[in-house]
Amino acid sequence: MLRELKTFVTVARLGTFAAAGQQVGLTQSAVSAQMRVLEQHLGVRLFDRSGRAAVLNAAGRHALPLAEQMLALYAQMALPQAADQWQGELRVGAIATLQTGLLAEALPRFRQLAPLVELKLVPGVSLQLFSQLDAGELDLALLIKPPFALPKEILEVPLAQEPFVLIAPLDVPGDDPLRLLAEQPFVRYDRASFGGRQVSRFLREQRLSVREALELDELDAIVRLVENGMGVALVPRAGLWLQRPTRLWVIELGALTFHRELVALVRRAQRQPALDCLLECLRR
Repeated sequence: MLRELKTFVTVARLGTFAAAGQQVGLTQSAVSAQMRVLEQHLGVRLFDRSGRAAVLNAAGRHALPLAEQMLALYAQMALPQAADQWQGELRVGAIATLQTGLLAEALPRFRQLAPLVELKLVPGVSLQLFSQLDAGELDLALLIKPPFALPKEILEVPLAQEPFVLIAPLDVPGDDPLRLLAEQPFVRYDRASFGGRQVSRFLREQRLSVREALELDELDAIVRLVENGMGVALVPRAGLWLQRPTRLWVIELGALTFHRELVALVRRAQRQPALDCLLECLRR
């Protein structure tokens, strides 16, 4: 029955029997036959077969996390219990500022504790990394806390909080952040990103109308643009720009300060000693 459970999880992730068959090396008809066997053993239908897509019904949505847990428990039967004995690959996705910050600090400690583990680092923005983790393409995602409720099968581990500050070119007079935002051109942190949504909420709460000069999702690029006089920006106090001399004002928001929360996300069914070891290194 493990074979059928593996195929079921693959169908649920990819959405069609044909795509799942390509993934697991079966024909579409063989995948369909396995799903019929699984449904017969369980005594319930798992899919709504109204079209070409394989859409989970209520019973299927209930069964999916349980199937993932069963497969993970089976896989863990052969795993070593100590991190220094683990041999395998960990796929870790991380946003840019975490790659150059917490992760860069944690990896040397992790290498000492788990020298046989092969790490594959996958860069990306928060929403992209969340989707990859949810699809089973990552073992761990390091990102900005999602602004929505997480599926119950995903565990969230707090890592750090980063305050937002206003940055402005050196030739811009004044240090009132609200006045500068209202009067100066604004380089916007991409409003589609998790951090950018926080900036948009702050502007709405302060009832500020800004003159947008540009919008992008790369913090170090935003800092460079502000240094070159493009405008002012709201950014978290994080990134490589803090480690070099800069040609800009960094203005605290005082009582108006809001924060970007950084978290690690992992699927509960995929936890194992090496992953727990890396999480512990990140939290030190």
